[in-house]
Amino acid sequence: MKQVILDTNFILSSVKQKIDFFEEIKFMGIKIIIPKQVIDELNKIINSKKKLQFRENARIALELIKNNQSKRIDLKQKYVDKGIIQFAKKNRNIIIATLDRELKNKIKNSKLVIRRKKKLEII
Repeated sequence: MKQVILDTNFILSSVKQKIDFFEEIKFMGIKIIIPKQVIDELNKIINSKKKLQFRENARIALELIKNNQSKRIDLKQKYVDKGIIQFAKKNRNIIIATLDRELKNKIKNSKLVIRRKKKLEII
């Protein structure tokens, strides 16, 4: 079974654009992996002084993660992007869900992206 690892900006963008990413990814027949560090980042955003809407999106994202089945992993890295890059290099068949241009350029794996603010697509 294919697997996808989600990064923070992908999750927050999906919530902001009201995309039910859990359902769409499951419909594609792909198993979801969420790094512990992404959950930590979402918690930091909730407790930050960022705009209220941004904090609210992070809260909704955590609620979705809690209410949906996904595999949790520890990237064993302080920085999420570095951890995802290392994980992707070790697991060439894993799909990376990101909107981060720099991350996309550093990873050779397939990527799951948001197209036209509504549709998930593997590239």
